[in-house]
Amino acid sequence: MAPTEQEILNNYLLVAAQLPAIISLQEFIAFFPRQMQSSPQIRSLYRDLQSQRNAVIDEVGAQINEEAKRGKAMRRAVIRAKREAEAQEQDDEVEIERMLGNWSEPKNAKHTLGSILPDMEGAIGELEAELQLLEEEEASLLASVKQTVGALSDLRYGRLANAQLPEQVLDGLANLEETCKTRN
Repeated sequence: MAPTEQEILNNYLLVAAQLPAIISLQEFIAFFPRQMQSSPQIRSLYRDLQSQRNAVIDEVGAQINEEAKRGKAMRRAVIRAKREAEAQEQDDEVEIERMLGNWSEPKNAKHTLGSILPDMEGAIGELEAELQLLEEEEASLLASVKQTVGALSDLRYGRLANAQLPEQVLDGLANLEETCKTRN
């Protein structure tokens, strides 16, 4: 599972921010003159610096947790807005169907097995036809990609029998990119 934003921030900002990860006590002591290095005040100074650093780390950790909570709230708001937009879009589609005269209000809210089967069979037929069209388009695109890959194999061996190959490759890639954009 991919790490969450909170885990990334904790690992990047908090773990590496501990004072011993930045400078050890021995390295800290080495910054002082030789006659002062054995002084207990240096250790005390290091511990004080470490406690100040830990207080800052705790504050950053609390801010990361608050930001994670705000992020969850924002995701919920986005999902709620998407649902509302989809509901509005569906209402718009119904209104368009009504204007075009293709919409009929349900006559009976309760269906029987005999009344729903023809509608279901019609829907199945429409979905199968759409699936067939998509499979044909997929096969066409796959054949085009295989042809492009076959033509590009000449590049591996340094043979360019076709002088317009670079332009054709760029055109093919642009076509593939456009097809991918329209499918999304």
